[in-house]
Amino acid sequence: QVQLVESGGGLVQPGGSMRLSCAASESIFSIWAMGWYRQAPGKQRDLVAHITNGGITNYADSVKGRLTISRDNAKNTVYLQLNSLKPGETAVYYCKADQYDNRRSWGQGTQVTVSS
Repeated sequence: QVQLVESGGGLVQPGGSMRLSCAASESIFSIWAMGWYRQAPGKQRDLVAHITNGGITNYADSVKGRLTISRDNAKNTVYLQLNSLKPGETAVYYCKADQYDNRRSWGQGTQVTVSS
């Protein structure tokens, strides 16, 4: 099972930007798709963005045009660039990997707090 480690969270002001990273323990070529999810207190975990091994991306409607998912195959890392952040986007952001053999892995999460 691939191990995932997120980093880059913290406190940011409304309208600010932040980049999250998700480092995988093995080559991401072995992973069919990776995604970023977020979970606010008392709410369900929702998809934010998703990228396949072929580079096809998918975004939640609420983040289109503001957030960008990308991958660096040489570093086995997936990134989430967050721009124009809103207070309502305060949450724990999780990275997920779906492997070709249907195994699924989650990272431990990184807290993003949007507040002035």
